[in-house]
Amino acid sequence: MMHKKLIGAGMVLLMTAIPAMAQDGPSDPQIAHIAYTAGALDAEAGKLALLKSHNGAVRDFARTMIRDHEAVNGQALALVKKLGVTPEANATSAALSKQAAQTHARLEALSGAAFDRAYVANEVAFHGTVNNALRMTLIPSADNSELKALLDAGLTLFSEHQAHAEQLAKKL
Repeated sequence: MMHKKLIGAGMVLLMTAIPAMAQDGPSDPQIAHIAYTAGALDAEAGKLALLKSHNGAVRDFARTMIRDHEAVNGQALALVKKLGVTPEANATSAALSKQAAQTHARLEALSGAAFDRAYVANEVAFHGTVNNALRMTLIPSADNSELKALLDAGLTLFSEHQAHAEQLAKKL
């Protein structure tokens, strides 16, 4: 139960940062930083799962998270380079990083089935929050059509991740 409270608290922090930014509308450099940060953090969580989990399904899921998020981040880096845009740190990307550090520390202290359940529960919550942010704030706020297209493609993929995590959570 404690892991659900911690995940919930972190998601509340993130959800308060995104709407606050949305009032002014995040800029494309801020959107790029948020999206890249979210992807990098989820890949790192997957790497932790590979170190800690012995469950084949959890390990397969973690490998998928690493592969997909690193691939999308590679596309994002290529796009910002092509566009000559420098991603801009902001309150939302900072909130993501802060929550990820807290979650990492909490997950690191767990083992076995407790780790697996907490990791997958975090993946469900994280993808739900990020997908909602993409849908409601980041995609509508993006000015550049190529950035918007990359975010749309990411939302499709990350929605699949969320569904996969939800199914996995039911099995754990």
